[in-house]
Amino acid sequence: MSTTYCSHCGTKIIWDWQDAFDKFGFDDGDGLVMTNAVANVLRTAGYTVTAEPWRLHNVVITSIQRDGGELIPETANIGYDEPRKYLPVGIVALLDEKLSGAVEVQP
Repeated sequence: MSTTYCSHCGTKIIWDWQDAFDKFGFDDGDGLVMTNAVANVLRTAGYTVTAEPWRLHNVVITSIQRDGGELIPETANIGYDEPRKYLPVGIVALLDEKLSGAVEVQP
């Protein structure tokens, strides 16, 4: 889990990177949405990432590409399936390393 301090309310927010792949993540999009922070970790590692608003819900990562190949399988039910089960092991390891534990992430 990562933590972020909300400058608006002054509260420490605890969140999981998996929320960036979940339609109902980040309190259904009503909380502090950190999808861009997750996408930036992936971009820094050389991936091309697409994140899109899910109607009135969360902003969700819908595509991760490298060298022109899509890394989210077509069989994944994006927004509903557990990303740890469909993302490549290397991506899960990267996100765990950069966004888990006592990591404080800036919004």
